[in-house]
Amino acid sequence: MGKPSCGPRGSGDLLAALMDALAQRQDLWTKVNVTPCGCLGPCFDGPSMVVYPEGVWYAGVKLSDIAEIVEKHMAGGQVVERLVYKWPA
Repeated sequence: MGKPSCGPRGSGDLLAALMDALAQRQDLWTKVNVTPCGCLGPCFDGPSMVVYPEGVWYAGVKLSDIAEIVEKHMAGGQVVERLVYKWPA
């Protein structure tokens, strides 16, 4: 049995939801770029995303989290603490 993958966990739907949410926020059009990738690494905790320039990693992201990430972090500069990835020691 292989490692879990973000694809079957809905990462494509998350990407689409993120793009849709950002499309509704004209104030973010020149401030936020979305760069899809194949893998960020923490397979057991995905889907994951990273918000730069802060370098904040979010893990276990669900469709219901996208609006909060866009509103609080991308628009408001406030990290969504409950979703921050906790790196293993």
